[in-house]
Amino acid sequence: MFARQAFRSVQPLKNSVRHYATEPSKGGSSIPIYAGVAAAAALGGYYYISKQPSANDAPKPSQEQKVVPKDAGARQSLTFKGGDQGWISLKLDNVEEINHNTKRFRFELADKDDVSGLNIASALLTKYKGPEMEKAVIRPYTPVSDEDTQGYIDLVVKKYPNGPMSEHLHSMNPGQRLDFKGPIPKYPWEANKHNHIALLAGGTGITPMFQLTRAIFKNPDDKTKVTLVFGNISEQDILLKKEFEELENTYPNRFRAFYVLDNPPEGWTQGKGYITKELLKTVLPEPKSENIKVFVCGPPGLYKAISGTKKSPADQGELDGYLKELGYSKDQVYKF
Repeated sequence: MFARQAFRSVQPLKNSVRHYATEPSKGGSSIPIYAGVAAAAALGGYYYISKQPSANDAPKPSQEQKVVPKDAGARQSLTFKGGDQGWISLKLDNVEEINHNTKRFRFELADKDDVSGLNIASALLTKYKGPEMEKAVIRPYTPVSDEDTQGYIDLVVKKYPNGPMSEHLHSMNPGQRLDFKGPIPKYPWEANKHNHIALLAGGTGITPMFQLTRAIFKNPDDKTKVTLVFGNISEQDILLKKEFEELENTYPNRFRAFYVLDNPPEGWTQGKGYITKELLKTVLPEPKSENIKVFVCGPPGLYKAISGTKKSPADQGELDGYLKELGYSKDQVYKF
């Protein structure tokens, strides 16, 4: 019986306000739960040189993607093969403004028939070294284009003050090049690996969640149920909202999304403030449910409050925070 495991009414969302992100840390500073870079948190600082944030989300839904035909496997080539392949330089084809601080960057692959080589779930590393920089800055991004798309990859990047990679990307013009490496494997997915998954994302942590959700619902053999809880600062920060709403309308018994805003507009009827334990208790599949998985991705404040941080890309660390208090086990949670 799906009931609480899935999508019962969540009217209490309106009153779910617990500003834990503004509470001072032991060091006296405050940690906004949706500020910073999900990618940084997602890979646990993997390959990070600078502590400044960088981010990526998703392109406008109107963008069309050239998807590999089912009979094209023999002629396509994988751009990113992992291992000791090294860095690959890709040319920026075009740039599209998404909102006040976010742009989509389309990079050409070597051949129009090539595909990226990414699988579910994985990401790419980017590298840039300015003329006055002692060390190169390296940041991971999850492309928002489909893994079967031929000829290009799309990144969507938020610009942060003093964020060396995001500032560099936002200064790039078509024709310039950027170094990439990968794929960097995350959580290996296969159809029906879990009966029900929950995706807890803050800000730009939506990117790997989108990659996973897209793979599930494009596969007619995958019957996984999906619950998304997505926190942002304002409504304009909710990229991919149209795609998620379409999924919710198409698969009402398998997909449900809940949105929480720190600064909601007038008339906003969903969550206000931050993702709380009370909200999670209301909308997530119960910890005693059979074969569930909870995924977490966001900035440090979100990890600290919801799941505890992970030690490294290879070490998930101990489970802590709201999920532990609600009775979930370490094996039921994956931190991107």
